[in-house]
Amino acid sequence: MWQAVWLIAFLPTPVPLHAWRRLILRLFGAQIAPLAAVYPSVRIWAPWNLQIGTAATVGPGVNLYNVAPIMIGEDAVISQGSHLCTATHDHLADDFALMVAPINVGANAWVAAEAFIAPGITIGASAVIGARSTVTKCVTDYTIVAGNPASPIATRPENARNNLGRRPPSPSHIHKPKG
Repeated sequence: MWQAVWLIAFLPTPVPLHAWRRLILRLFGAQIAPLAAVYPSVRIWAPWNLQIGTAATVGPGVNLYNVAPIMIGEDAVISQGSHLCTATHDHLADDFALMVAPINVGANAWVAAEAFIAPGITIGASAVIGARSTVTKCVTDYTIVAGNPASPIATRPENARNNLGRRPPSPSHIHKPKG
């Protein structure tokens, strides 16, 4: 039923209709806070295993393969093309048994474009996951990681609550490179 509703009433909606998509997700058991923005092209395997905090954003083309729960904190951003995957198979077992574990993305964290988050991962508050990174280990608060596999490259200052999840940014907040 969910796949049919996603195809007919979710996917074709105009981008600004976040409230409509929040309503549809709630009808299927998702816990979606006010002002959360879920873009129409987001793929969600099981809305009943989804929790999104206030003003969090799940961008275009994101895949939430939530066989186990995915929790996204307030003001967190999951950028375009990212894949949060809560299931895998035990490659050492003869039957390739299914293994599932939840994913938790902390408040004000940013998962940059096309990152992959493996099952059982917790991304701490205000952490940053670099574009196209593969996260196979938990990331602590304020840590910036990048690469495949992702490893720490820097630490954000503790006052770095820069409202990544607020939309849309005003032109005064857009920083252009000099030169």
